[in-house]
Amino acid sequence: MSFGRIAWSALLGALILASGCGYVAGPVPPLANIPARVHDLAAIQRGSKILAHFSIPQLTTEGLAIQSPVTFDFRVGEGNNPFDAAVWASHARRMGQPVQQNGFASYEIPCTDWIGKEVILGVRVIGSNGKDVGWSNWDTVQVVAPPDKPANVKAEAVDSGVRLTWQARGAHFRVLRSSANPPAYEVVAALSAPEWLDAHVEFGTPYTYLVQTFEPLANGKEAQSDLSEPVRIAPEAPAPPAPQGLRAVPTPQSIELSWDAIPDATAYRVERAEGDGPFAQVAEVQGVPSYSDRAVRRGVAYRYRTIAVGVNGKTGPPSEPASATIQ
Repeated sequence: MSFGRIAWSALLGALILASGCGYVAGPVPPLANIPARVHDLAAIQRGSKILAHFSIPQLTTEGLAIQSPVTFDFRVGEGNNPFDAAVWASHARRMGQPVQQNGFASYEIPCTDWIGKEVILGVRVIGSNGKDVGWSNWDTVQVVAPPDKPANVKAEAVDSGVRLTWQARGAHFRVLRSSANPPAYEVVAALSAPEWLDAHVEFGTPYTYLVQTFEPLANGKEAQSDLSEPVRIAPEAPAPPAPQGLRAVPTPQSIELSWDAIPDATAYRVERAEGDGPFAQVAEVQGVPSYSDRAVRRGVAYRYRTIAVGVNGKTGPPSEPASATIQ
């Protein structure tokens, strides 16, 4: 046998071994299947409850997708100084399982027993094999007497927008507004008095408002009241004011009228009276604050007045009259 044939046989044998034939691998270590740690636990007092939420881990500590259900060890308890997680866990109150929706877990925890105290919250996510990676980030809530829920919230359309009023004790309020259906609220005002004028509305658009009392706390936190009952309103544009500066100038063939323009007026109605007689409409002009009255007779005293028409068809009060006579 030549050297080339021996080398080729050796190479072929190595390839066969590498492909798995006759190869015995060592044991593969089992996967730990431990859910990843929660890092975004957050909580706030709203009314007489503590609201807490966090993202539900989707991966294990090895970066693999969690294949089996997990459970939650969520606890609330007073802190200790210096803080010791084991001491805290030994006396913290363990809650049940959370509401789960869209990848988030949430809790509503009655806080009556902790008013005037500071509590610490933490959660462990436990795999189906009973293993966990430890406690989440800690969050702290300074529990206070529940702030007043605003009552008797009223919304009134006024010339400059929507005026809101309500009743509640406190010095800090916020207003939430939505023009969507279903509602999608956003904070539009933070106030120190129980009233607010919303000057940024579109007339004819329906709005829904909520009001909330809040109490600022240390470290940039706050306690919130429950949200008020919603109040809905579709403000209409106010009627335009009376036109000003009406002028009536006689010419040989007509009486020329002009007056000061009114912003947002879509039209003007022109009314005329002979002598001391009643006014009657003789024209409606679009936009331009002027009118030429050619249907007049010499020697007759005429009185004129104008009325503005708003964007929603509402009419305002008449102007002061102006008189003219063609000689």
